[in-house]
Amino acid sequence: MKLADFDYPLPEHLIAQYPLPERDKCRMMVVDREKQAVAHRMFTDVLEYLQAGDCLVLNDTKVFPARLVGKKDKTGAKVEVFLLRHLENGIWEVLVKPARKVRLGNKLVFADHFSCDVIDNTVSGGRIVEFNYTGDFFETLNQVGKIPLPPYIKRPSEPVDAQYYQTVYAQKVGAVAAPTAGLHFTQQLLEQIREKGVSFAYLTLHVGLGTFRPVQVEDITRHHMHSEYYEISEEAAKLINKTREKGHKVVAVGTTVVRALETVVDRSGFVRPCRGWTEKFIYPPYIFRAIDHLITNFHLPKSTLLMMVSAFAGHKLIMRAYREAIEKEYRFFSYGDAMLIL
Repeated sequence: MKLADFDYPLPEHLIAQYPLPERDKCRMMVVDREKQAVAHRMFTDVLEYLQAGDCLVLNDTKVFPARLVGKKDKTGAKVEVFLLRHLENGIWEVLVKPARKVRLGNKLVFADHFSCDVIDNTVSGGRIVEFNYTGDFFETLNQVGKIPLPPYIKRPSEPVDAQYYQTVYAQKVGAVAAPTAGLHFTQQLLEQIREKGVSFAYLTLHVGLGTFRPVQVEDITRHHMHSEYYEISEEAAKLINKTREKGHKVVAVGTTVVRALETVVDRSGFVRPCRGWTEKFIYPPYIFRAIDHLITNFHLPKSTLLMMVSAFAGHKLIMRAYREAIEKEYRFFSYGDAMLIL
């Protein structure tokens, strides 16, 4: 398939700029693959689609304030640093703005006793920096850094984002973007799901900046997918495999969960515990072996995430569902409404 097959016109006013005051009060489009039908519900209705014995798989990654605004030590010129990946003690791979003004040997200052030295360049145009700090790095980062909102949210980060651009079950620090399908769950809704007899399996996939990287080749098979770190524990793998063995459904909360599970599942559908880096790129046609249903958000035109859900639900059905969502003025992207694919 070609890149143009995944394009669609989206009115700008449908791109959600703020979260709803109550996480689970968003709308939910239900896409039924077997019936080739679309229904319109509220997210709290997800309870109706989960049965005792099913397993909900969630990504427990935690977004950290990866955006730093500071200045060059010698000139005072403003700089912006975006933390991408922790390499070793105090050393990070980062993006910098303005890139052409930040060179090897520069010292960038963000606060008293918190700065970094540029020690190398990367092949992708980024920098390798070494931080200078006292105390705990992430405690300092929480005070100085800002939540890195996606580029389609056209405003600076605000205090509300520290709470709402984070799932209520986030545990393991490492993501620069939220696994947004999980943003709709409240503790109360999770408890109601648990009371229904649904089990929870947690895995970790640290969402990277590459999730927003546009596909720039018309032949999508030539797109080079970014890598992201994941961990699937023995406990989670056992729970998922046991669910499938008993004939119940594995429900993935988000494309990040799908990516991790489809990286480690074998041809028979067995999920093995594993940790590492994945460059898994899922696009039509693709045979899914690890999941039965998917909870997700509405994704950008021409994005790898739209390609993944098209592979799961069928391209024709997904594009029809998106047209209907636009007609009914659903809210799109990270702070937008949800979709349940059965």
